[in-house]
Amino acid sequence: MSEHAPKTENVAAALKVFAVMEALAEEKRMGLAELAQRAMTSKTTAHRLVQTMVELGYVEQDPETEKYGLTLKLFSMGARSLSEKADLMRVADQAMGVLSRATGEAINLGILDDRDQRVVYIHKYESAYGLSMKSTLGLRNPLHSTSLGKALLAWRDDDELKERIAKMELTKHAPNTMTDPDVLLEALRLTRERGFSEEVEESEAGVRCMAVPIFNYLGKPIAAMSISFPLFRFDEARKPDYVDLLLSASAKASAALGYQGS
Repeated sequence: MSEHAPKTENVAAALKVFAVMEALAEEKRMGLAELAQRAMTSKTTAHRLVQTMVELGYVEQDPETEKYGLTLKLFSMGARSLSEKADLMRVADQAMGVLSRATGEAINLGILDDRDQRVVYIHKYESAYGLSMKSTLGLRNPLHSTSLGKALLAWRDDDELKERIAKMELTKHAPNTMTDPDVLLEALRLTRERGFSEEVEESEAGVRCMAVPIFNYLGKPIAAMSISFPLFRFDEARKPDYVDLLLSASAKASAALGYQGS
């Protein structure tokens, strides 16, 4: 029982912090007694929480009324987050359009959802061909068996990769799905070395995909773009062209987000 106590206390404290923030967002200015009531805690605990939030710059206290209110710090954080997402969609759409026109194949954009270690599809260009790979926006696929997932994972250090892989269920989805953690780790290292990921019948039989990451100004891979081919239509002789297209798309999209690496 004692093993779970710290975690339970941490969760309870976090809930109180968010209760205080939501109350201040709704009411603008509130006194300590009101905040304690909203957070369903004592005035002593509420005071400790609010003082910490004041010290961190999220809350300010009016010296005359002694009431508390939110600063613009939360607004600034939210604005930066929304701005990055809008910028990502804009630059990714341009890069994906180039890939779509050059190949005629399905192009997908995915992001990493840390909550369940999956890739989420957030944008796509349909194939120009009648017989093609279909994807659904909002679709969630495993990281280990998709080229998008591998591109999102590969540019993290080996310690983080080992930790993430240890938490994954390396379920077999298709003939060539990697289910050995060591094999997957080596594939991710190879992906990082050559600049792109690929999978051949690892997620779905008869499907081949290649993907590249998109980096933000901090050098963090915040998304990945892929080209999906029916296996019978993949032209091995054109693979260097596909690689060049992907690397160029990655470089341009990343540079547009402020990334200065190579």
